[in-house]
Amino acid sequence: MDRKKFLNEDAKWGYILIAPTIIGLLVLNVYPFIETLILSFSTTHPFGIYEISGVGNYVEMFQSPEFWKATWNSIYFCILTVPVGIFLALVTAVLLNAKIAGKTAFRAIYFLPMVVAPAAVAMVWKWIFNSDYGILNQILGVKIDWITNPRIVMISCAVVAIWSAIGYDAVLLLSGIQNISKSYYEAAGLDGASKVQQFFFITLPMVSPTLFVVLIMRLMSSLKVYDLIYMMVEPTNPALTSAQSLMYLFYRESFVAGNRGYASAIVIWTVLLIGIVTLIQFWGQKKWVNYEV
Repeated sequence: MDRKKFLNEDAKWGYILIAPTIIGLLVLNVYPFIETLILSFSTTHPFGIYEISGVGNYVEMFQSPEFWKATWNSIYFCILTVPVGIFLALVTAVLLNAKIAGKTAFRAIYFLPMVVAPAAVAMVWKWIFNSDYGILNQILGVKIDWITNPRIVMISCAVVAIWSAIGYDAVLLLSGIQNISKSYYEAAGLDGASKVQQFFFITLPMVSPTLFVVLIMRLMSSLKVYDLIYMMVEPTNPALTSAQSLMYLFYRESFVAGNRGYASAIVIWTVLLIGIVTLIQFWGQKKWVNYEV
């Protein structure tokens, strides 16, 4: 068979195989984003009718104290969940990699929260945090308004988010740790390095690429948190203002108030915020991520 014809045949099958993914990306991601961008500069009416009205939605958004409060709530949620969650996931991954009996079962147990519906997780924790008959207050012997106190409601939501994600992040980090050659640890052991020294000078640098991916994923997920807060903090909850994230505000403006133009502007702002954070991550990775084998 002619080499050029063979390459063309391979290219044709390559395009056929990636076509479903490309079509799905265009239909489910690119087109909705373009539509959202257009709507953010529009005034919307019932029955899907809209008209271009300029930057009015953005002016209204940036002048709204509620919008800035929601932005801070989203950032605060990241601060509460990302560092602690990744640290605990890394510790869990190291422990699961150790020579302990039944570690396969422990991996499955830690991963279980990821396969449970977020609504079910939120409802269980909502019962645990209940100030009147919740098990947590009964154990502590006190009455604390975990999800109705504006000062601690976000911390309570962060605890649930960390608990839910720690297993998934630990499995990803575990895969990175298991790819580290045992020869590094053997050489370090012969040189008299302790387990702690091996962790900081071998495990941490070598798993940093996986850690970087997990960090980006967790930051993105935290910045666009919605379902957890929606399920745990009811619209009549006095602490809603202190827990309302950008995506919760988007939901309320779009599906409750019907102001889809303003809601689209919130989405574009969230995408921009995630993009800025991601760019900072890629810029900073040069200082701590080690890609050398």
